[in-house]
Amino acid sequence: MKKRNTLLLSMTQTSIIEINCLNNKPAMKLFALLPMLLGFLAIGQSNAAVGTTHLLCYYDGDSFIREGLSKLTLNDLEPAMQFCTHLIYGYAGINPSSNKLVSTNEKRDLDLGSSLFRSVTGLKKKYPALKVLLSVGGDRDAPEEENSKYLTLLESSNARIPFINSAHSLVKTYGFDGLDLAWQFPKNKPKKVHGGIGSFWKGFKKIFTGNHIVDEKSEEHKEEFTALVRELKNAFRPDGYILGLSVLPNVNSSLFYDVPALINNVDYVNLHAYDFQTPVRNPEVADFTAPIYELNERNPEFNVNYQVQYWLNNHAPASKINVGVATYGRAWKITKDSGLTGLPPVAETDNVGPAGLQTQIAGFYSWPEVCAKLPNQANQHLKGADGPLRKVGDPTKRFGSYAYRSADDKGENGLWVSYEDPDTAALKAAYVKSKGLGGIALVDLSYDDFRGGCTGNEKYPILRAIKYKL
Repeated sequence: MKKRNTLLLSMTQTSIIEINCLNNKPAMKLFALLPMLLGFLAIGQSNAAVGTTHLLCYYDGDSFIREGLSKLTLNDLEPAMQFCTHLIYGYAGINPSSNKLVSTNEKRDLDLGSSLFRSVTGLKKKYPALKVLLSVGGDRDAPEEENSKYLTLLESSNARIPFINSAHSLVKTYGFDGLDLAWQFPKNKPKKVHGGIGSFWKGFKKIFTGNHIVDEKSEEHKEEFTALVRELKNAFRPDGYILGLSVLPNVNSSLFYDVPALINNVDYVNLHAYDFQTPVRNPEVADFTAPIYELNERNPEFNVNYQVQYWLNNHAPASKINVGVATYGRAWKITKDSGLTGLPPVAETDNVGPAGLQTQIAGFYSWPEVCAKLPNQANQHLKGADGPLRKVGDPTKRFGSYAYRSADDKGENGLWVSYEDPDTAALKAAYVKSKGLGGIALVDLSYDDFRGGCTGNEKYPILRAIKYKL
């Protein structure tokens, strides 16, 4: 009998290929099989990468008590769970008297023991791989001036103890898998978009005026937040609970997050890299709200790539970073002085656009509300405030889409909207893949087209586009 040499190559965690090489021509047979082996290896690595990509889906409990078409019930929510790896339910808040973590709507969540908390975590019975987390803050906890209760809690180790104990208790009692810290730190001061001369003058002024101080005690709060995260993780570790961070829009990471000290005590970081420009923060100039890359003559930090690179450069593992993608648009009123082209940045805007029919929030449109304003059979002959917007795509795949309607001869009915749609969301998922990042954090399921009204009955089109690209 001829002697055999056996070569074992592990292709994935569950499959092994065995190659038997006879002594007469082992090298020739091995090299003949090499292209096939490399192909199997590539497939195995690709599948492993897909298996570790996360899609974290936010669900704002306030959507459960909305009226009309924007009301998202648990029955409406369930079809999304086949795509989400994590469901982040919000939002809990802080009781400033006791420093305990509490529901921000106790009537909604805890009334008579019929808890929406339990209903949400109960989704794991049908989707056992799903992780459900409770989020605290998220800019929804009735912020006081400069979010003082969130900063005050950090400043006292005694105040942190009841917060940590109550957080652990809420997570355990209602069957959550962990906690998402969407801490309400002070926001950056809005910055204007300048042209060449404006940029020069702005830099010249800084020599005399300095930068706006967001938080005079930011270094102390950074250290104290690091301590809170460390103490929370220690409390969660015996039960294996997840602890994640959500960096909210326009919060300066360099001021409040000690990345090297934090990163080993958190399971993920969601960078909410959108709303860089909004009609509330920037009422006089309309611009892209969430570009992937830096635009000309803009602030270099107002884009997804800058935010991601900051965390990477400060030694955060790429696998822990998730890019936040919004499912809505921001709308400005534009005037006769705004011009006719719609090309951003659009000057001489007049604050927020009118509220949408479903969400009823001035200057804010869910994706189905945006979709309904784009050209379609229902609005093609309408005029004035009901007339369709002109959609402008992004052939560069770097900045995003926008749509607009120039002001009429009376200076009325002008509207400019920067928004996320399935195509732009897929581009951000492709960016995540190219960078080897952890995944996407979708904010919020209730603003996606969960009824399928705008896309031929296909529910959650933005969520689906991200999932397929990942």
